[in-house]
This record gives sequence, C-alpha cells and structure tokens, in this order.
Amino acid sequence: MEPSLARYIWKHTRKQQIWILMIVLLSMIPYFMSFDLPKLIVNGPIQGKGFEQPGATLPFMRLHYNLPFIGEVQFFSGFQLDRTATLLALSLVFLLLVVINGLFKLFINTYKGRLGERMLRRIRFDLIDRVLRFPPIYFKRVKSAEVATMVKDEVEPLGGFIGDAFLQPVLLGGQALTAMLFIMVQNVWLGMIAVVIVVIQIVLIPRMRRRLIVLGRERQLTARALSGRVGEIVDGIGAVHVHDTSNYERADIAARLGLIFKIRFDLYQWKFMVKFLNNFLAQLTPFLFYMIGGYLVIQGRLDVGQLVAVIGAYKDLPGPMKELIDWDQARQDVQVKYQQVVEQFTVEDIIAPGIGALTIDDPGPMTNPLSAVGLSIADDGGAMLLNRISMQVKPAETVALVSTPTGGAEALAEAFARLNWPESGKVASGADDLLELPEAVTGRRMSYASSDVFLFHASLRDNLLYGLKHAPLTSVTYDGAAADQQRWNIDEARRSGNPDFDIHSDWIDYASAGATGPHDLFEAVRRVLDAVLLSRDILDLGLRSSADLTRHTKLAGRIVELRAALRTRLEQEGLRELVVPFEPGAYNTEATIGQNLLFGAAAGPELADKALAANPYFASVLKQAGLDRTLYEMGMEIAEQAIELFADLPPDHQFFQQLAFMSAEEIPAYETLLQRLKNRPYEAVSEADRAMIITLSFAYIEPRHRFGLLTDELMSKIVAARNQFYENLPPELQNAIERYDPAKYIAAATVMDNVLFGRVGNNHPDAPDRIRSIVYEILDELGLYAELLDVGLDFNVGAGGRRLTGGQRQKLDIARALLKRPDFLILNRPLSALDQRIQDKVLRNVLVEARRDGHSPAIVWVVTSPAMAMMFDRVIVFDSGQLVEDGTHETLLAENGIFKELLS
Repeated sequence: MEPSLARYIWKHTRKQQIWILMIVLLSMIPYFMSFDLPKLIVNGPIQGKGFEQPGATLPFMRLHYNLPFIGEVQFFSGFQLDRTATLLALSLVFLLLVVINGLFKLFINTYKGRLGERMLRRIRFDLIDRVLRFPPIYFKRVKSAEVATMVKDEVEPLGGFIGDAFLQPVLLGGQALTAMLFIMVQNVWLGMIAVVIVVIQIVLIPRMRRRLIVLGRERQLTARALSGRVGEIVDGIGAVHVHDTSNYERADIAARLGLIFKIRFDLYQWKFMVKFLNNFLAQLTPFLFYMIGGYLVIQGRLDVGQLVAVIGAYKDLPGPMKELIDWDQARQDVQVKYQQVVEQFTVEDIIAPGIGALTIDDPGPMTNPLSAVGLSIADDGGAMLLNRISMQVKPAETVALVSTPTGGAEALAEAFARLNWPESGKVASGADDLLELPEAVTGRRMSYASSDVFLFHASLRDNLLYGLKHAPLTSVTYDGAAADQQRWNIDEARRSGNPDFDIHSDWIDYASAGATGPHDLFEAVRRVLDAVLLSRDILDLGLRSSADLTRHTKLAGRIVELRAALRTRLEQEGLRELVVPFEPGAYNTEATIGQNLLFGAAAGPELADKALAANPYFASVLKQAGLDRTLYEMGMEIAEQAIELFADLPPDHQFFQQLAFMSAEEIPAYETLLQRLKNRPYEAVSEADRAMIITLSFAYIEPRHRFGLLTDELMSKIVAARNQFYENLPPELQNAIERYDPAKYIAAATVMDNVLFGRVGNNHPDAPDRIRSIVYEILDELGLYAELLDVGLDFNVGAGGRRLTGGQRQKLDIARALLKRPDFLILNRPLSALDQRIQDKVLRNVLVEARRDGHSPAIVWVVTSPAMAMMFDRVIVFDSGQLVEDGTHETLLAENGIFKELLS
C-alpha cells in the first residue's frame, strides 16, 4: 500500500482536488468583497461621506479602471442613488454576498464530504481486499477483532480528513490571507499586530499539540488491544466458565480500562490547556485592536469605518487560523493512523491480485495428478510437520491418509487445500505450482472439509450453497426507481474504486452441482444431505421452525390435509391417545391453562409468556369471567407445593426438567413472595404480585403435574373466558395473537404445532419420537417431504454455526464440499465429533455419492481410524513427518509395518 496518506489521496482524487481548488480560489473574490463592504456602508451612507449637500447622489455599481498607457476607462457609469437608496443598495449587496459565500461553502463542503466518503469506502475495500489475499499463516498470529476494528473504526477519521487534505489548507489559508491582506490595506500597524499573533499561534500551538498526537496513538493501540481481548473472551466464553476464570478476565479488563482511562485523562488535560492558550491568543488581538485602533481613530489617523472593517475582518480570522491549526494536527494524527494500518496490512508473500480475479467461465476440469514434490511444512514454532515428502494422487483415485499422532497427514491435507504453505518444495497440479493457479480453478475444481468447521451467521441453505457462489452468473433486471438506484450504486462503486458486482444477482453455479437451474438444484441438495445423514436433523429443525408463508405456500395450503392424515394414521395404528387435538369448544387436558385460555399462538410480545398475566385486557377478561381469584389461589397452591417439594434439591436435579412453571433459580424469589403474601387478602395484593402468582397457574397441566387443582367446572369457565377474550379483542391486540383454527395454517406456530393441532399426551414417554417418525412418513406420502426440508434449510445457524451441534456442523461442511462435485475432494478428519459407526456410514455414502452420474473425483481422506482405510484404493501412512508406507490395504497388511500396528 502507498505509505503516505497524502500521496494515496492525490493518486486517486487528483482531478477532483484540482477542480475543487479552482472553486475555492474563485470563492475568495466575494469573500474579500464582503470585508470591504461594511467600510463602504459605515463611511458612506451612515456617516454621510459624499452626501454632505442636500439631495446629493453617488454612482452605484460604477465600473471603471485605470489601464496602463490608456488611462481611466469607464465601462459602466452606474446608477445615481441618494443617501437612503445607497444604504439600501449596499445592504442588499452585503446580503447577496452573504448568500453567495454561503452557497460556495455549501458546494465546497458537500463536494469534499462526498469525496471523503468515496475515499473512505475505497480504503476499507482495499483493506478487506488485502485481508482476502493474506497468506494463511497471518491469521494464526492476529486476532480477528483487531482486524475488524482497524477496518471499521481506525480508518473512520481518514474519511473526514480526506476531503480536507488539500482543500482545507487552501480554503482556510486563503481566507486567513484575505483577511490579513484587508487589514494591512486598512492600517499597517494593525496588520502587524495581527501577523505577530498569528505567527505565535502557528509556531507555538502545533508544538504543544505533538503531545496530543502521542497520547492519541497510545489510546488507539490500547483500544485496539481491548477490542481483541474482548473478542477472545467472546470466542472462549466456554473455557472461561469451565475453568472459573471469569474474575481473572474481569481483573484483566479492569486493568486495561484503567490504562485507557489514564491515557484519555492525560489527553483531555493537555487538550484543554492547548485550547485555553489558543483562545487566549485569539481574544488578545481584539483587545489590542480596540486599544490601539481606538487611539488611532482619536488621533485622526484612522476613520471609524476602517476600524469597524478591521474588527469585522479579524472576527473571521481566528476561525480559519484555528481550523488551520486543527487541520495540521488532524493531518499528523491521521497520517499516524494510516501508517499503523499500512504496517498491519503489509505482509510478506501476499497473494497476487490475479489469483482471486473474477472468472465467469467454467475453468474446466483438473485432469492432472495432484503431487507433493519435496514438500516440507513447519508449524509456527519451527517444528517440521512434514519433511521432504513426495507423493502423487491421480485423478479418480481414492486415497486414505493414515497418521500416527505426530504423523503429519493433516498438514498434507491442508497443503492440498492451500491452507498451509510449504516451507520448501511445492504442491503441484501436473507441472503447475498449486499456489500459482487461480482460485477460479482450485476453488471450483477442489473441495476441502475438516473437523475445524466455520459457518457464517446465515441460514443452513446459505452455508450449504456457499461453495457454489463464485461469480454473478445471472443478472437481476431492475425497473423504475430500482433501476435508477442500481445505476447510482454502480456509478458510486466505480468512483470509489470498488467492483460493481451486484450482490443481488444469482451467484450460484448450478452446473457445478449437477443442476440446470433453481428448479432442480434441490434434488442435488437433498442427495448430499442424505449422504451425510443430515436430512433428518434438518427436518427436525423444520418441524421446530415457523414456515414463511410467502415461500412455503404448498406446505401451508395442505396443512389441513396433513392434520387429517396424521389423525387417520394414529387411529389405524391404535395410537389415537398420543395426541389430544385442540377443539374450539373444549378444554385440552394435555395443554397448559394459559394455552387453553388463549387458544392461539402469540404473534407479538404483548401476550407472550410472562407478559400474558400482566396484560391489562387479559386481566380484565379473567376478572369478568370470575377466574382472577381462582387462578391466583391456584398459583398460591402451586407455589407452596413446588417449594415444599423442590426447594431442597440441587439446581441441576432432573426433577426440574419436569417443573414447567418455575425454574430452580426462581424458587428463592417465589419463596420470599409466598411468605409476604401468605394470609394477605386478595384485594390487598398488588397487581404485579398477582400477575407473578397467576403466571404459575398458566403453566399447569393436570396429567403432568398431578396436584389435583383442575376441576370440570374450572375447565368450563376457562373455555367460556376464551370465547369472551376473542369477542371483545381490542384493535391493538388483533395482530398479537393468531387464534387456533382447524381449517387454517397458524403462521405464528411451529410446523409441528400446526401438524399436531393439539398436544402430545404426557403419559407416553416415547410419544414425541413415534409421532415424528409417522409425520415424516406422511410428509413423504403427500409429497411434502422436500417442502419441510426446505423450511429446515431456512434455519439460521447462529454465529459460527453455534446453534448446531459439532457433528451437525461437520456433516454440513462435508455436504458443502460434496455439492460442487469437485475433481479433488480433500477431507481432513471431517467427522471427528461423531462416533465410529456414523463415520463409517457417512464415509460409504460419500464414496457412492461422489461417483454419481459418471463423475469420478479423486478423494483424499485423512481417516480418524485406520480401519476406515479398507474402503479406499490406496493407503498412505505417515509417522513423524515422514511418508513411511504406501500401497493398497491388502499389501500394507501383508507387510507387518506401522499400518498393521495401528490396526491392532
């Protein structure tokens, strides 16, 4: 990167800087005129100079010049105006100059602001582009939070300075020189006073501000380190809790914050001392003007108009001077920031830009063998992971890499994937060094999956299809305002040095997945999910999710048919009692009291969970139905029995899993509340306490909790209150609840709740699993299996995929690598989180799926167990960084070497 910020700015904005500088110079003309006009107004019409005789007039807007060798030439004689008219005319001209100067400022500030934002966008893109080209070893030494902080925050001040880099000194310097020149023209002595003060400010203030720059640099470095440390805590929060080191982390953060506080406090002290001195010098000059200028007026050596004009001109001088000094400090500050960023983003062996260049066309298959030639790989500490090994993997060959704990097979797999660069030797595709091939070749014709999986904070579908998004293959057609906005986006991207790729285009390479378009891509997706045994997991996620009705209209439209099919199947298999359906006029004994009261799914926070009892309208319905006191007394009974039964149990006791209305952490609070409310009449209890007690009754299920609190009479009252609730539902709650309807899809409920339209019986422990299996069969019979799988693919995996289990993440990573049907499939212990039986099954499925439709990729698999090697054409064994055995499974067994020892 360009080491000098000024050169970087000039390189990319030369034409724009020249244009705006010309505008600035042009703006100095009306700026100077605005200084001279007050003198003309005061000396002329106000004091009457030139209007001594009654009815006297003076020419207004007369244009005449003394030209060399010619003499005076008059271009326009002007308008003859009397004293009052002249005052009005000069005042209007003054107002006009104010407007003109304001318009100049508006244009200049808007232009430089847009210029600065474009350059900030360019810098950030350049930095991210460099991150994408860093060698893999760099990411082992730097914290991701620090890189993000530099890109987001540390270059932010550069955007505000870039527009001012060349413009501000010319603009402010021009304004200051114009004011100084005007003062000098009026009176030399007053001009000399202004010059002396300005020189002191220019020399003294920047010297004092150097300390601010040092402190600012320290603040930046400590803040960056804090950001990295916080990122570490977030990433390692599990280790913090497992090892009880949260207080150590608090102490570390407190120490870092203390250091930042000290630096910032010193910075503020020095900053305001400099500000005090600068303001003092700025106010000293008017004092001298009033004293000396007033004396000169008294002596008759200076007229009042000139003094007023000088003071008015100087009034505009401290502002530009102060801003010019601020600009110089900002220049030094941002140069330091820029140099620090450049240092962090300047690394050795950065990947050449051409390696990652956009390629639309398919690069064609990799038909050459993949070879390691004298390959040596070392870790960060210099220990050799592989020592001068040579081997070759032919196209369509399946190779198992078996390794002792210090073998080095994992390092070879990473080298094949370009994630670990050679210390010496090379990895080659035919005669080409793999590191010199474009990513358009290696990224499309090779795939890699490992046990260390990273997933983006997006849906399962986005992560699964991520390996197919190489280039914008199909553009989007925009109409009307959207087309205008898109043209503006493209123009601004080009002006900012960004690529004009449309992120909304279709980037998916369907052909790579063996599909012809979006309509048949799902079949390829389903096959790979079945191969890695992930389909059932995704179906479960789909059942527990709410379907988007705008996308999954088929599922929503046939939900009634699905419910009926489930009822029929349960009756046929004698399992009718497993599910108790919701019926509009009946109480569902397997549902909670709250669910029976609402008889619907909460679509907003107003009636969800613990907010229900505190809702004023719902509370009024309970009171009208005569249920408020009853449910309060029930809640008191539940609290007493729960505390009596569970108060002495440890928080992790399994009984708490059955206690739906109260968690282990809430027991002490309810115990205190119970003691306070005992023997207190209902009317004396506050609304908040009533809501807290009544909430307990809402979670009660008689067949599950068996406290004997639910009678037939109470159930009838609850059904009646339900009808009353919906009859008078206020408009503000219309969208907060979606009532259960046997003939409709309930958008606020999960897919499983829609299918069941009831509750699973509590007397059958295996009921959920049995029902889920039946639902899957019915979905397949009705042709809705794929639709539900599509709902599951909408599931957001969370930050780093943490909403999935380790095994699910690894399965998804293999599916992603398998989906793009590469020529070389590299798998580095990809299923280490799963048991051996599942690993073997996935391995067999992957070997079959990879060769579907005549496609025959080479597969290199670092196996977790030597027994898995029997499924491969060839087995290579590594020990202590050396390739020690190479052959078929049978030949290696016959040799009685390391491989046979590892099997035993």
